[in-house]
Amino acid sequence: WPPMLLEIENDGYGNECTKASAQSCGECIQAGEKCGWCIDKDFLKQGEQKSTRCDEIEALIKKGCSEASIENPRGTVSVNKNQSLTDRTKDGVKLKPDQITQIQPQKLTLNLRSGEAQTFNLIFKRAEDYPIDLYYLMDLSYSMKDDLENVKNLGTDLMAEMQKITSDFRIGFGSFVEKTVMPYISTTPAKLLNPCTSDQNCTSPFSYKNVLSLTSQGSQFNNLVSKQQISGNLDSPEGGFDAIMQVAVCPNQIGWRNVTRLLVFSTDAGFHFAGDGKLGGIVLPNDGKCHLQDNMYTMSHYYDYPSIAHLVQKLSENNIQTIFAVTEEFQPVYQELKNLIPKSAVGTLSSDSGNVIKLIIDAYNSLSSEIILENSRLPEGVSISYISHCKNGVSDKGENGRKCSNISIGDQVMFEVAIMAKGCPSNGKSETIKIKPQGFTEEVEIVLNFICECACHKEGIPNSPVCHFGNGTLECGACRCNEGRIGRVCECSKDEVRTDDLDANCRMDNGTDICNNNGDCVCGACECKKRDNPEERYSGKFCECDNFNCDRSNNKLCGGHGRCECRKCICEANYTGSACDCSLDTSTCLASNKQICNGRGTCECGTCKCTDLKFQGPTCEICPTCPGVCTEHKDCVQCQAFGTGEKKDTCKEQCNKFILVKKKKKEELPQPNDQPYINHCKERDANDCWFFFTYATKNDSTVEVHVAEELECPSGPDIIPIVAGVVAGIVLIGLALLLIWKLLMIIHDRREFAKFEKEKMNARWDAGENPIYKSAVTTVVNPKYEGK
Repeated sequence: WPPMLLEIENDGYGNECTKASAQSCGECIQAGEKCGWCIDKDFLKQGEQKSTRCDEIEALIKKGCSEASIENPRGTVSVNKNQSLTDRTKDGVKLKPDQITQIQPQKLTLNLRSGEAQTFNLIFKRAEDYPIDLYYLMDLSYSMKDDLENVKNLGTDLMAEMQKITSDFRIGFGSFVEKTVMPYISTTPAKLLNPCTSDQNCTSPFSYKNVLSLTSQGSQFNNLVSKQQISGNLDSPEGGFDAIMQVAVCPNQIGWRNVTRLLVFSTDAGFHFAGDGKLGGIVLPNDGKCHLQDNMYTMSHYYDYPSIAHLVQKLSENNIQTIFAVTEEFQPVYQELKNLIPKSAVGTLSSDSGNVIKLIIDAYNSLSSEIILENSRLPEGVSISYISHCKNGVSDKGENGRKCSNISIGDQVMFEVAIMAKGCPSNGKSETIKIKPQGFTEEVEIVLNFICECACHKEGIPNSPVCHFGNGTLECGACRCNEGRIGRVCECSKDEVRTDDLDANCRMDNGTDICNNNGDCVCGACECKKRDNPEERYSGKFCECDNFNCDRSNNKLCGGHGRCECRKCICEANYTGSACDCSLDTSTCLASNKQICNGRGTCECGTCKCTDLKFQGPTCEICPTCPGVCTEHKDCVQCQAFGTGEKKDTCKEQCNKFILVKKKKKEELPQPNDQPYINHCKERDANDCWFFFTYATKNDSTVEVHVAEELECPSGPDIIPIVAGVVAGIVLIGLALLLIWKLLMIIHDRREFAKFEKEKMNARWDAGENPIYKSAVTTVVNPKYEGK
């Protein structure tokens, strides 16, 4: 890829178009999607480089290039093959697998412009009753003896279950043990015949054997599998990867069709992978080719085990979806393996494989419900992105944009695919890529054509006289110089670029720098330097001019009201001054009375300069020391309209500056809608009566006053209601105070009574005798009485 076509970071000034320094239209359009090339022969100004023709479209138009003269080819997307999505059954006629379409469209052609993404939609729909090929690959080491008994009836049982999913189902069977070399198996003659103990009858060890190619006869599966015998090996990991590789790369022997391909890998042990073969002296990497002879893998002693990456590649190439049916002990190992192999699943196998049918059905439903798009290797500089639009309005992008989950039969999903190229490939040729759903044979073919040249390139005139006596090709309005020639019109050879004589032609006089230090002397002519900011340019025969060193106003070049040409401002209409900062428009000076600066100043550069020092403000209408218009003319209006007021005796002499118009009522006075600039006044006379008038200055500076003859005088007070109101108020206040006093007394009495009742209940009476009490009866004892 040419270095000049690499993507350039935008550092704040400039853009990818100007920074590319493109010398031709083709180089320009490869710099970025926004770049255009001006083919107008008279576009370049004196001193400007050829690369000035390349810039963003808006910038070229600002520089004076018409839209019709700008080359700006755009990319396109065209659909070449677009068969409709189909179902498995159509009009009651069963379709062949190759007649079923699940992805649309099938072929497209993209014309790619550098930096411009081309977007198209892919639609996928799961077909009903889609055919399935299932190959059951089983570990026949001794530990799987009880599993083999349950698998012997797998054919018919699985066929019955799969008939619920598809009417076109085929099943095959293969087995594996281990490489037939030490230390994986015992190579003694007796152990080669029977690797098990003497009381067990086992078959000879083998690497991989294709027992039954894919068939629709479930009974044939049962018959052949029932004849299989267990074998044995020495180490715990098995040689299953050898078997998977042969199943993937031997489609003819296995009998794979272009339908859904399922590989069930059943084992209760781990696996050997690339590098483990060194233990047996096997160092050649697995070649990924088919080596089945008489349905037996014959090169296990010659090639090492395949690597995981190699398996992933071959499984993906052959659209095989893998189901690992392994025991609980090895679940973690195969879960990690599943994460490395696309479109694979792991199921927990019971110790005797009794749940294998349920495991297969669940794994198939899991695999088929997820759609993942993958693409072939992309050409250098080409990138691709996906946005998924799945069920229930769910969308995603990035890596998750490649897939949709929970897809049922008949569901339709869409993927938005965007492809973008940076630059052009060195050979400029078309490339083809393919996109397909993982695990499916259908694919979308995409032809990529790269737009590397402009349309005007074909109209180039080789050896044109315009290019200095035929030293270049006149192409797209500019000369593309022949090898060894340079200059704007190829006027110089590279050998004579720098000489004293030519440099002298690039000085304004003997005391100045070459091209005023703003350019390079090329073939005796100045080519002005480019600025970081593409809006700023040097120009002129000696690069003595520029468009960015003019006077500024408000930090804007030429005040934002002109353009800078050769360091002088060319002002727009209605602006003048060295920085175009003086406006000739007087609309900003109009006062509210439509007079310029209120008749008390002059308008200079759009701003009022007040000549009457009492007035100020943007339109000389503010007078802080002046009385109001209404107050100022109150006495004159009063004396002219009513013959009263302080100026009634001198009315004619002092109050003749306005025209008085009388109206009956204030409602008849002019309103703002009648005269836009009018003052409404309301003033009080000596009798406290209000009178109303309006004051307006017309465009001819005459003042017109309209006054209402009807006065608004306040009426005298009505004594009777006032007295009655006062008396009523006093009575009401007295009653209110009496009621409040009565209420407070009731509350106080109730509190005292409650307190008395409480003390009464709490009283306790003492039952003892009164110490000062003396009885009225006195008892005297006769001292003589002896009781006789």
